[in-house]
Amino acid sequence: MMGMAVHVVKSDGVLALYNGLSASLCRQMSYSLTRFAIYETVRDMLGSSNKGPMPFYQKVLLGAFGGFTGGFVGTPADMVNVRMQNDMKLPPELRRNYKHAIDGLIRVFREEGLKRLFSGATMASSRGAMVTVGQLACYDQAKQLVLGTGVMGDNIFTHFLSSFIAGGCATFLCQPLDVLKTRLMSSKGEYTGVMHCLRETAKLGPLAFYKGLVPAGIRLVPHTVLTFIFLEQLKKNFGIRIIS
Repeated sequence: MMGMAVHVVKSDGVLALYNGLSASLCRQMSYSLTRFAIYETVRDMLGSSNKGPMPFYQKVLLGAFGGFTGGFVGTPADMVNVRMQNDMKLPPELRRNYKHAIDGLIRVFREEGLKRLFSGATMASSRGAMVTVGQLACYDQAKQLVLGTGVMGDNIFTHFLSSFIAGGCATFLCQPLDVLKTRLMSSKGEYTGVMHCLRETAKLGPLAFYKGLVPAGIRLVPHTVLTFIFLEQLKKNFGIRIIS
């Protein structure tokens, strides 16, 4: 990871490390908005009717549904994000050179059609389901267990510990799908579909599905921690009732 970072900075400058930032933000505004809205709304509704927290299996099912839906909604921005980040690895003559997320979305639509915008939707949706189970369902369960010990209260330290656990779970669960999703979205037609990509990756051995696990953890764990710390503070300060 460090070698790649040094290579990128030397060849393209520090700002190249942020290639795809606009697409990444666009993806979060579609993908995360959808999955959090579904999970939080339904969880609070069921929690109110059940007079208590949902059982873990219901959290898993709800997280999977919300994540799958969010993954599908966020697929176009996700694909542009992957392409913009992969551009730096390509020779200059093969780079797509999208100016920003909207430019990328328009160009893909014009040059490759609407169907191409949802290339990798199966993997993106499946990954969305897994990462949402890892993040939201595991966070809720970890927080419930931590609070149940009576050692820690509902404060920022509990939120940090619970979100750290959730980030680790999410990284481990979604990395195989992340590898397949990235291969499909950055491909130039070498894969005929998801199963073909799965078979080709499997030929490289089981560890091929966990290639990039450390960088993924370095990205996803802090992302998860910051997401839930900010979310809890927003809930607390805007008066939304939190069911623990």
